[in-house]
Amino acid sequence: MQMIEIEQLPGRYAPPLVKVGDKAIDEDSIAREMQYHPAASADEAKLSAARALVVRELLRQRAVELGLTAETDDEGDTDAAIVALLEQELDVPEPEEAACRRFFDAEPERFSAPTRLAVRHILLAAAPDDAEARDAQYRLGETLIEELKAIPERFTEFAMRHSACPSKSEGGELGWLAQGQTVAELDRALQHLPEGLHDRPLASRYGWHVVSIDARAGGQRLPFEEVAERVRHTLREQATRRALRHYLLALEAEIGVEGVELDDDAAGSLMQ
Repeated sequence: MQMIEIEQLPGRYAPPLVKVGDKAIDEDSIAREMQYHPAASADEAKLSAARALVVRELLRQRAVELGLTAETDDEGDTDAAIVALLEQELDVPEPEEAACRRFFDAEPERFSAPTRLAVRHILLAAAPDDAEARDAQYRLGETLIEELKAIPERFTEFAMRHSACPSKSEGGELGWLAQGQTVAELDRALQHLPEGLHDRPLASRYGWHVVSIDARAGGQRLPFEEVAERVRHTLREQATRRALRHYLLALEAEIGVEGVELDDDAAGSLMQ
């Protein structure tokens, strides 16, 4: 009786072999690399990991070709050789003053003082999976907001009576908050609110928040002279990314890659 190898059975999944030139990148190497590429799914992380290993192998083979490292060198020597390779082969011009000023003018928010908000809140606690409690606390939040619209001075009283946040002892005051200083879902909402009492409770993983923004500061555009080096650095990084992408795609065409294709952000993982 003729034996049929497992790999030949219909419907059997065989992971594609990833190769750079004659060098194979095995599944174990990709699996170890995945920890450095967090993604929304395992498949996305695996693809990012495979691309990162392909990029490294393309550069390693080019470095060997130019005599910058030996085929048998260890990882540290290879890293140094890749750095030397890129310094030798990438031509990234320094951004001109006019280009820096155009970029500065086109990106006013990027080069502005960070916005800070003076915030008070009342946390009406409810677990994310407790639908009954969340519904009850939301209705309580609506009631408090309606009463605060009529008598704003009661905010401190309501915070001390109802809030589950330690700030209740301070009348719900959180002080001046910059972006990123509170829980992410609340932080995103706060950035877009006008000053004053918000007209509905805001959700977070901790429950519902009755929020008042008492003042807003910052956001003013900084003078070019203060951020000129940041502008130059940003443009230099963008130019380096473009040059590296073109270089890697040229190496991909010259050396040959199987099992995965480099994308438009081929340089991304290497620059990180």
